[in-house]
Amino acid sequence: MNLFESVAHAAPAGGASGNAGLINILFLGGFVLIFYFLLIRPQSKRRKEHQALVGSLDKGDEVVTSGGIVGQVNKVEDDFLKIQVAPNMELRVQKSAVGATLPKGTLKSLDENK
Repeated sequence: MNLFESVAHAAPAGGASGNAGLINILFLGGFVLIFYFLLIRPQSKRRKEHQALVGSLDKGDEVVTSGGIVGQVNKVEDDFLKIQVAPNMELRVQKSAVGATLPKGTLKSLDENK
């Protein structure tokens, strides 16, 4: 008798299930729904909100860029904004770089805390 010998037995023949294809389709559909509700839908919602934010920018708005620069919008161009970050200092940034708008008076309150 060999210690490393293994005996393989064939599985008994079973009837092929007719519902196997239907179950696979249901699993695939479930995965598609999970990806839609957890990944695709929230991302498109954020994109629409950001586009609305960028489209509503106007002179005098106080904004924060994605890089963390805080300033007041002085001029709105096609794809760019001129943001005043300090007295006599303006930066030109892309509209898409704006991360959020701030409530009016936020910059003054930041200057008072110096």
